[in-house]
Amino acid sequence: MKRIGKTAIALTTGGALALGGIAVAAPVLAGAGPGGPGGPPAASQTAEPRPPGAGGGAGQGLHHGMGQFQRGPGDRACMNLTAPSGTVTAAQKTALAAQAEEEKLTHDLYTAFAARYDARVFDQIAKAESNHLSAVRTLLDRYGISDPTEGKSAGQFASADVKAEYDRLLAQGSANERAALQAGAAEEKAQIATLKQSAQGVKAADVKQVYDRLIATSQRHLSAFQSWGN
Repeated sequence: MKRIGKTAIALTTGGALALGGIAVAAPVLAGAGPGGPGGPPAASQTAEPRPPGAGGGAGQGLHHGMGQFQRGPGDRACMNLTAPSGTVTAAQKTALAAQAEEEKLTHDLYTAFAARYDARVFDQIAKAESNHLSAVRTLLDRYGISDPTEGKSAGQFASADVKAEYDRLLAQGSANERAALQAGAAEEKAQIATLKQSAQGVKAADVKQVYDRLIATSQRHLSAFQSWGN
């Protein structure tokens, strides 16, 4: 489901991250402290932790790149934009702007859940979404696309549709931890579908690189939410 015109997350700048020769600052929510509700990630680790009871000792599970949720290029790999830029259509520019809002929605949602529940998966994936947003914002800058996430605080969006979706998922997840995990899984499924649709017909190598990596990491996030929910 493609959401166009969704707006995003009040951002200030945190540590600079290198992207294909461009120094890009990681997004930070305005008015929120590191690690706090609605705030930016407090650490750089983005691997989803293995849920309790899922088996395996040291070196098992997603955190170490082994086991059931084998880690691929990694969430931080989205930041290494090595592919060259190309040409994007007007529709593809619109899709990129919408994707920035998708990344803000998931970051804000999982940060809110992390403040409410003990499951570490929310905090870890929220950190990953911050990296994803930085990658998308780099593409917006490269192609002269207005960033719809700029100046938006946590939980605030320019698009009424995005705001409604965020509020719906937040309300669903506020019932209990299991409901929050289900909300996270539902959002990852929706985002995978949107990413696959947006990636169709893309010729610009850097845009395709980011879409491919976002799809891969969203699939891992989905698996992590489903595992924690079982």
